[in-house]
Amino acid sequence: MTHATSRRDFLALLAALPATGLAADVALAQAGMPSRRIPGHAESLPVIGLGSSKVVEESAKNGDGPLRQVLRTLVAHGGKVVDTWPRNPDNDARFGRIINEPELRDKLFVTTKIDRVGKDAGIEQLRQAQRLYGRKVLDLAQIFSLTDVETHWPTLRAFKDAGEARYIGVTVSEPRRHADLEAFLRREKPDFIQTNYSITERQSEDRILPLAAERGVGVLINRPFMNGTYFRRLEKTPLPPWAAEFGAVSWAQFSLKYILANQALTAILTETGDPEHMEENARAAFGPLPDDAARAKMRAFMDAL
Repeated sequence: MTHATSRRDFLALLAALPATGLAADVALAQAGMPSRRIPGHAESLPVIGLGSSKVVEESAKNGDGPLRQVLRTLVAHGGKVVDTWPRNPDNDARFGRIINEPELRDKLFVTTKIDRVGKDAGIEQLRQAQRLYGRKVLDLAQIFSLTDVETHWPTLRAFKDAGEARYIGVTVSEPRRHADLEAFLRREKPDFIQTNYSITERQSEDRILPLAAERGVGVLINRPFMNGTYFRRLEKTPLPPWAAEFGAVSWAQFSLKYILANQALTAILTETGDPEHMEENARAAFGPLPDDAARAKMRAFMDAL
């Protein structure tokens, strides 16, 4: 079974549901996507979000439709977290127009990042996000990959103190930066960190996630599919029948449910430009999650490939 086939099977399964099953499925979605509280705060976030870099970048050639539909699908299934990346002003302006449309305005938790060296360059990136996203107050301002972190961290603290950022944090997306992230976590107290984690990229389990839980820090997960490498690795491998025991009907849900079973994280950022894939990802939040024995079985299965 290929990745594409498993997605088609998933959608066919939904279409084939009897009326009573479909009603139950709709009722489940209406009940709201499961959420997790941001440590140290009263606010909670739905557990499946969107990494928007690819779909926003592609909007320059594909138009606004795919981005708008992906965001609609996320919101329709109870999601709200949208992670962004500094892009060219035209793309960011397009993104800002869409997130401020009436059906999406006030329904999204939108992050931004600094990825340039130098205090003034970092401040300008935050100001640009405020202007182009139409948000005087940023939901979450982050330092991408710990870039010039000693310079930018005081800037983020100043933005938060001034009420221009609700939360602040830092990101990494490669295991080679984990030691640097761990060192930062031990000396600072961000509201959030962002790190890579998946069924096939599990290094964060050992030290980063336990430390974040110990320090009371929110965690956003990136690369749940290793930027597509995960699916390419599995394209000739059928989904094991026992995955149905915890409700996974595709390889995407197999990884997402493995990740969600770790209670140290707050939300997962799934990157897609396809509304059907966004729906499949969002549905991983519902239903059972694998227990410790099932997770060990999942790890052994992946390691044997």
